[in-house]
Amino acid sequence: MNLMVSEPYYLFHFLCFFSYLVIRTSTTQVLAPSIAHHLLRRELQTLLVFALLLFIKGVREETWEALIADALFLGKICLFALAYTMDRRLAVWYILVFLVIHMLTQQPPFQGSGTSSKLTPLQLESLLTEGKTSRFWLVEFCASYSSACIRSSRCFPELSITYSNKNLSFGIVDLGLFPNAAEKFGISLGGSMGQLPTFILFDNAVEVARYPELDSDAKYFQPTITKGLISRHFELDRHLLEYVNGK
Repeated sequence: MNLMVSEPYYLFHFLCFFSYLVIRTSTTQVLAPSIAHHLLRRELQTLLVFALLLFIKGVREETWEALIADALFLGKICLFALAYTMDRRLAVWYILVFLVIHMLTQQPPFQGSGTSSKLTPLQLESLLTEGKTSRFWLVEFCASYSSACIRSSRCFPELSITYSNKNLSFGIVDLGLFPNAAEKFGISLGGSMGQLPTFILFDNAVEVARYPELDSDAKYFQPTITKGLISRHFELDRHLLEYVNGK
């Protein structure tokens, strides 16, 4: 709760949604009875639709960051619809406010790192080549400005807690801080290419797998990043069993 109060992204959204209650209360005596009745019915309908859609999203989403992003997006749509019912000019003002919030703030990513190491490109290169660390390194290349990275920011640290061992280590490289490293690892920083975040598995400094994969038919819209997707793609259960069995 303290995090949500202190973060401008959450604070501004809260004030924006709360402002509707203030405006709605102040206009109760001004609106004609027919308009007030229609608005109340629309509010109940909107609240029901919001709760239903949020429940569906809650079942599908795997992280709190993704669920909060979905809730705020749905909340903006609902707020616009109610404001438009009350007064079109009010709806336009809310659109402008949402644009300002989008330009000035962004949703904070998950702050924990699990057992993964936050690395610079030079540190990663050193760990991969010195030969005294894990045989396998699974590295997440992300950027703090990418909404996809923020939504999935909890997945990688939690995977590292489950699957880290002496043969498999986890690392995170922030391409927002080190954009020059993107070209070296064949990662496009353009959001339309859907390559953020990118996960690469190294075996003794040699890349053996990555997600999303590089090919000529690369998809612009990749599936939502989940722990299950990453675990299956890189066969993390198999790597863990091989370590336990001493292979």
